[in-house]
Amino acid sequence: MSVPELAAAGPEGRVARTALALREATAAGAWTLLDHPLLALEVAGSPVYLEPDAVVVRPDGGWTVVEIKSFPMVDGAADASKVGAAARQAAVYVLALERVAAVTEGARVARSVLLVCPKDFSNLPTASVVDVRKQRAVTRRQLDRLTRIDEIAAALPEGVSFDVAERSAEELTAAVECVPHQYAPECLAACELAFHCRSRARQADAVETLGRSVRGELGGLTTVGAVLAAARGEEGDPEDPAVAALRRARALRQEALESAPARTPREQVECPC
Repeated sequence: MSVPELAAAGPEGRVARTALALREATAAGAWTLLDHPLLALEVAGSPVYLEPDAVVVRPDGGWTVVEIKSFPMVDGAADASKVGAAARQAAVYVLALERVAAVTEGARVARSVLLVCPKDFSNLPTASVVDVRKQRAVTRRQLDRLTRIDEIAAALPEGVSFDVAERSAEELTAAVECVPHQYAPECLAACELAFHCRSRARQADAVETLGRSVRGELGGLTTVGAVLAAARGEEGDPEDPAVAALRRARALRQEALESAPARTPREQVECPC
C-alpha cells in the first residue's frame, strides 16, 4: 500500500495536492492510504476546509473515509451516542470527497466509513463499518437550505460595516443593533453576541428565549404574553392545536392544584419561578 506525501503550501495547496493524489491513486488501481488529507466543502457560498484522519483508495476506484476515535469498542460495540457523533462528522467528509470524485474518472465514494477504536480499553485497535447514508442525506439537506453569505450581506442596510479596525465602538454598536436577532439558548455556548441577542429577545418578549423546540411547538404564538393569554382563554383560535394544548395544560394544572391536600404554613414553600 502506498502512502503519498500530501504536504503543500497553504490550505488551497493542500486541497489541490489531495485531489491530485486521489486521481493518481484511482488511475493506478492500487491500494493507497492518504494520511490526513485536506478537503474543501462549500458552505453557504464559502469554502470550508476539512481534514479526515485518513482516506483509503481501493484498486476498484472506491474511496473510503477512515475515522479514528479514542472511545473504546467493548465486545464489538461502542457507545451509541459517540458512534452517532462520529458518523455525522464522517458524513461531512463523504460529501467533500464526492466533489473530488465527480471530476475523477472511475472514482466512487463509499457511503459507509471505517471507524477505528481501541478494543476493550486496550491499545489494540479494532475497526467497524458504519453506514452514514442517513447522516449524509441530512447534512446535504441542511447545507442546501443555508443562506449564502453574499445574500446575507446584500440584505444589510446600506453603509453598515462590522470592520473593527475602521469603525469606532459606537459605530459597531449601532451596526449590531440594526441587524435582526435570532436567539436560542444554544447560542450561549458558541456565539460571542449571544448575551446581546438574549437581551433583545427578552425585551421583545419572544418565545425563542424558551428554546427552539418550544418555539416550534407554539406555532403562530410568538411572544410569551400571547402564550399566557392563549392558555387563559383570552386570545387565540380554539381550533389551533397549540392553543388547545396550552388550555388543556392550564386546566390540568388547576385541577392538580385544587385536588392537592392543604399544607400548613410550615410546609408551604414558595415557587422560585
